[in-house]
Amino acid sequence: MKLQKLIAVAVTTCFMLSSQAAETKIDAVAAIVNNGVVLDSEVSDMVARVKKNAAAQNQTLPSDRALRTQALERLILNNLQMQMAKRMGLQITDPQLDETIENIAREQKMTVTQLRAQVVQEEGSYELFRERLREEITTGEVLRANVQRRIYVSPQEVDTVLKLMEQQGASNEQYNIGHILIALPSEPSAEQMKEAEDKAKKVLELLRSGSDFKKIAIASSSAETALEGGDMGWMNINEMPTLFADQVRGKKKKDLIGPLRSGAGFHILTIFDIKGANVVEFEEVNARHVLIKPSIILSDEKAKNMLTTFVKDFKAGKADFAEFAKTHSEDPGSKLKGGELGWADPAKYVTSFRNTLATLKKGEISEPFASEFGWHVIQLHDRRTVDATAEKKREQAARLIFNRRYNEESSNFLRELRDQAYIEILADAE
Repeated sequence: MKLQKLIAVAVTTCFMLSSQAAETKIDAVAAIVNNGVVLDSEVSDMVARVKKNAAAQNQTLPSDRALRTQALERLILNNLQMQMAKRMGLQITDPQLDETIENIAREQKMTVTQLRAQVVQEEGSYELFRERLREEITTGEVLRANVQRRIYVSPQEVDTVLKLMEQQGASNEQYNIGHILIALPSEPSAEQMKEAEDKAKKVLELLRSGSDFKKIAIASSSAETALEGGDMGWMNINEMPTLFADQVRGKKKKDLIGPLRSGAGFHILTIFDIKGANVVEFEEVNARHVLIKPSIILSDEKAKNMLTTFVKDFKAGKADFAEFAKTHSEDPGSKLKGGELGWADPAKYVTSFRNTLATLKKGEISEPFASEFGWHVIQLHDRRTVDATAEKKREQAARLIFNRRYNEESSNFLRELRDQAYIEILADAE
């Protein structure tokens, strides 16, 4: 018997309750994923959350069978990324998770206690919420680490996007795009190609006859945004995959686009909404920081305490920021400069770093806080609002290209990760 089969049998057996009369199965394996499994209860929980969110937004949904198929696919990808995180030695610690939750509460203008009460009221279990958030952060880091190294932005590409930005003018439109993907295997046969194309055309016919885009996306799409109704969020046209940008430009709200053919399959798009974004001015911050990374030798708690002591000494005039950074900081880009980051757009920093910067006044130093990289303290030197100078425009253009590539390469990475894995979906889980 294969190792994967043995795992499935073992896990299923663990969820059997014995009695003198009979055995009652309370959980089962929905899919085998390499040497791991996705449980039926996990699929049911995800379907329940999707239904609850849809009800809150008055969003119609496809059949339970279609929902379970999409939920299972999402859980398979999450499982594969968590397996990769383990191989990478990537772990989100409790203090890092606590810091993220504090940031979420701050963004929603509530305390952590209030957020916890809201989670318990809406979801029932705060502990499950924490673990889902931990998994979300972890899979996000796996994606970032593996996708970033695939992307190179050339000076010539920046020049091209700059010309487009100048043609569009200062008011840069943002599009909220809906996306449905009818996927193809890596090396499709002519029959598979025809089948996928026919399915894409039928989906488009349904949409043109008035069917709800989000409902159809949940039922039919193979994109990673399927359970969100295909919603890709707000994007500048230069951040979209090139195939999409060429077709979206000039289109109106609620227009349908496609089917568009790519290596991944056939794509159908819609424009949920359009808005203008003024990009003439930017806020920049000038700051310095220290980064301490927990390790086998230095525990998470000791890393935080080390920075807590430093902040206390710095405020008392007993410690020099630059000297401490040069001695202890583990950020190679700023360590030798005494932690100096220089003037920068806050958008370039990770969420917890950016949010902490936003709370600081000129000259103020933060308390220690966690990010996916470790523990930080920041001191804000100053803020300024600057015009979109030539250098700033080049930075923006490079970031737009990077974001576009990131969207494209993320899909490629997840497809490759799945293609290379051993996956068996059990018949009664479909």
